[in-house]
Amino acid sequence: MPALPDEASRRPAAAAFTVGECGEAELLRRILARVPAARAGVLGAGDDAAVLAAGDGKVVITTDLMIEGPDFRLAWSSARDLARKACASNLADVAAMGAAPTAITVALALPGQTAVSWVEELAEGFAEALGEMAPGCGVIGGDLSTSEQLVIAITAFGDLRGGDSVRRSGAQPGDVLALSGPAGRSGTGLSLLYALARDPSGEALAEGIAALRDRGEAVASVVDWHLAPTIDASLGLAARDAGASAMMDVSDGLLLDSARLARASGVRLDVETAALASDVEAVEAALSAAMPELDETQRRARAVDLVVVGGEDHGLLATFPAWATLPDGFRVIGQVHPPADGAASAVLVDGEARDPRGWDPYAWDFSAPDSSTGAAS
Repeated sequence: MPALPDEASRRPAAAAFTVGECGEAELLRRILARVPAARAGVLGAGDDAAVLAAGDGKVVITTDLMIEGPDFRLAWSSARDLARKACASNLADVAAMGAAPTAITVALALPGQTAVSWVEELAEGFAEALGEMAPGCGVIGGDLSTSEQLVIAITAFGDLRGGDSVRRSGAQPGDVLALSGPAGRSGTGLSLLYALARDPSGEALAEGIAALRDRGEAVASVVDWHLAPTIDASLGLAARDAGASAMMDVSDGLLLDSARLARASGVRLDVETAALASDVEAVEAALSAAMPELDETQRRARAVDLVVVGGEDHGLLATFPAWATLPDGFRVIGQVHPPADGAASAVLVDGEARDPRGWDPYAWDFSAPDSSTGAAS
């Protein structure tokens, strides 16, 4: 999968057909020819605005930006990777409200030297990702602009199908805490990219991706999960129908997002690492293959930390009444307790208070990232 050239070699070969040569109208035509239309669209792309059907009059809406530099490295990500990452992050937010994704808009700011073939691959990536993660969800419009940095902005829409939204604020003492999808995989992949796929100045190296994947399946799986995650967007509606009392997407790390849910609900959460044993084992295997200099104690401690702190796995964190039957795809990872008087932390890990660290774009030092946290991208 060809990637947009990195900063050092962004100028394409003379034979490449660029977006500057193509023009907006033709570029838009090429994009729309490759992305699916939304089944819920009454009026799709081509007018001043789209019209989206909402059977019960309620529409779930979310938006998210991906900016070259703080959010991705062009040397590491292909166009298809970026499309999948953008879809996963936005569709998960819709699903976290207990809704079914129905449509997205895509806004792109592109350097003029960008190859048209790269943009066509991005559009094909959107089609593949939407078809896999949220069948029936399509593209109903967007915008094109120019910029020195590549920017991808997605707005996603969802249908509650006559039901109520699931908020962060509904968890009750006695509920169980459950998670869909893996924990710590994306953060581990990112930590390895920062540690082993950059030159001494910190520049991302495309050849570093190949070298990491050559270290075995355990390493390749966490790197690929960070670059191109996948979700099942139908799980949000399934969780709501199963009685989920609170829910949110885990984008900034299990600890930080658990703390947000706990504060919104006025409860205390206890995360049990024994329930995350398969995640810890997967991360340990990746660390063992990629960083053999770590001893067993160091490797285990780092693996546990990455599982509870690493972000961008985009699973769903939900609470359910103890009587509820969890939908397939969810597993119990902890319990919900009443708030403790004067407690400094809203989240416990194995009964002990933990600082809710995670990804904060305003607190992250991009010039010298801490590769052990896996909390930035």
